[in-house]
Amino acid sequence: MKAKIAVATVSGKAYYLIVSELKRRNLPFLSLIPKEPIPMKIKVVITTEEERRLISHEKILVYQNDTDSEALISGALQILQGKDNYEKIVIGVDPGEVFGLAVLADGKIVETENCFSIEETLNRIEKTLRNFENKPVASVSIKVGDGAPLYKEKLLETLDKALPSSVILESVSEAGTDRYLNETKHRRRLRDIVSAIRIAGRNGHTFPRSKTDETNN
Repeated sequence: MKAKIAVATVSGKAYYLIVSELKRRNLPFLSLIPKEPIPMKIKVVITTEEERRLISHEKILVYQNDTDSEALISGALQILQGKDNYEKIVIGVDPGEVFGLAVLADGKIVETENCFSIEETLNRIEKTLRNFENKPVASVSIKVGDGAPLYKEKLLETLDKALPSSVILESVSEAGTDRYLNETKHRRRLRDIVSAIRIAGRNGHTFPRSKTDETNN
């Protein structure tokens, strides 16, 4: 995939945080110095407030000291997809000793991650959902694979307690989700993420929420 995001800043801190998040999501990018010509292929430019006046482009996102770099990159992805708002966010989770996680926004993969505990998985999901807080989403659902029943039940119970009642939780069959991937150790990260993507795309059984009133948190 060719780079459609440019990072135009000479601020070391801003550059490091922006680029770290782009790399975490495996998103290609172009590094520029403010005032440099911006190639036609670039759809969004990320810079700082101080350097914004030096950038000539119709789509500019600004990093500020209190800006969350994850939310910033989520916004860049939204621009690349031509979306003002997402209608549907689906998070697929392949539970086990390693939790594969995939985030789909209106059917497009916007983030993948491997987590190594239920707590880390919950933290990642909560942070992901916060990235969409400024732009309302009509539907948010989390689909958890059933291949490791003990992990699945514990994770669903944890999510039920921690997340707003508007979030739909589902248990999804994992049958066939990893049939194209071998079991070698170096493929484990890819296997768990691919399974999570496939889980996100399946219909499951709704997990009944115990939380019906947010005041009862």
